[in-house]
Amino acid sequence: MSVSIAVAGKGGSGKTSLASLIIRYLKKNNKSPILAIDADPNANLGESLGLGVRQTVGSAIASFNEEKIRIPQGMTKEAYLEYRLNEVLVESKGLDLVTMGRGEGPGCYCYPNLLLRKFIDTLSANYSYIVMDNEAGMEHLSRRTTQNVNELLLISDHSVKGVRTVTRIRELVSELKLVVARQSVVINFAPPRLDTAVTEELARLGMEPIATIPFDETVMDYDLKLKPLPELPDTSPAVAAVNDLMAKLLGKN
Repeated sequence: MSVSIAVAGKGGSGKTSLASLIIRYLKKNNKSPILAIDADPNANLGESLGLGVRQTVGSAIASFNEEKIRIPQGMTKEAYLEYRLNEVLVESKGLDLVTMGRGEGPGCYCYPNLLLRKFIDTLSANYSYIVMDNEAGMEHLSRRTTQNVNELLLISDHSVKGVRTVTRIRELVSELKLVVARQSVVINFAPPRLDTAVTEELARLGMEPIATIPFDETVMDYDLKLKPLPELPDTSPAVAAVNDLMAKLLGKN
């Protein structure tokens, strides 16, 4: 059975970078095959992984809605949509990527939503690990277009606003009755010592981070130069911290 790891947090908290470093850990530790799902409408996981994305699920569905009157003779609407969705998959050695993208056009996700979930669930069965990069609103989780989640990592940057966003995501998970086995808080871009305002807010909200990921200029440099983050050296402080986090999480499974 696949292990599903989802990453969520406010914009700018470094979710995509962390998702990429999680994938780096899995590949380095022979945990392939891996399916990466970019479920953030501001899609850039592919760039972070060094994978080119030609189209998204959103654009494929929008195109399907425009073309459905021209579905090839003898082909059902379901079969044709599945064919279009399979074109979205970006394949590489040990790692494949699906980019969800935005719902493009009115009612874009209405009819195909059930088929989209079936597509993702069928696809996921072929992988040992699924790593999903989400927006704070977790649109695709709330639409039930993705599998149950084993590990939900709630990412905050080193700020009170980031910590409060984590609280709102936890409340959203509860309100939507999402099936999440375990939630863990991670502080990203952390200095050597957390600011008192951040630690006091964490204490007030009853949250204890499972990990702090240090601010790492190497990660920033790779991002600026559009170099794939899985190629970061083992000497990277962020890589070392994410490796420790993953060893801790997978050791608990």
